[in-house]
Amino acid sequence: MGGTRWGFVLVVISLIVLHFVLRIGLGWGQLAPDLIVAALLIAAREMRADLAAGLGLLLGVLEGSVIPFTLGSSAIALTILGYLGARTRDLVAGDSLLFLAFYLFAGKWLFDLLLYLATGAIIGPEASSLLLISPLAALYVAAVGVLTLSLYRVAT
Repeated sequence: MGGTRWGFVLVVISLIVLHFVLRIGLGWGQLAPDLIVAALLIAAREMRADLAAGLGLLLGVLEGSVIPFTLGSSAIALTILGYLGARTRDLVAGDSLLFLAFYLFAGKWLFDLLLYLATGAIIGPEASSLLLISPLAALYVAAVGVLTLSLYRVAT
């Protein structure tokens, strides 16, 4: 990815801060896109797998401190997602917008699946939400992620 390293880090941190501002500060809750997942997946493409997994763990604990029901499960899901996101660099080279959209879509859907497997029977919705709501949420995250990186590429 072109541009400066610090500019990229600033974009990722901005997504994380914006996630909490929209979901908690403004009270949008589930209406806001899951920018934590978008930030992790975008950052993971530029990191080693162990660092991406560590970032996923950190973000999962951070999100779990605000939403106590998902503390352990979101940390585990984001750790796995960070690791797998970093490993996609070995499978797919390049950063086309089409690949990025698919990558963010699949990553968000995988996050929802992992979260459901960890907490579905306790606090989560029915399994049918993985086929109805999760794809829409994944499209939302993919659109926001592609827009964010497009703006970043134009700015650098």
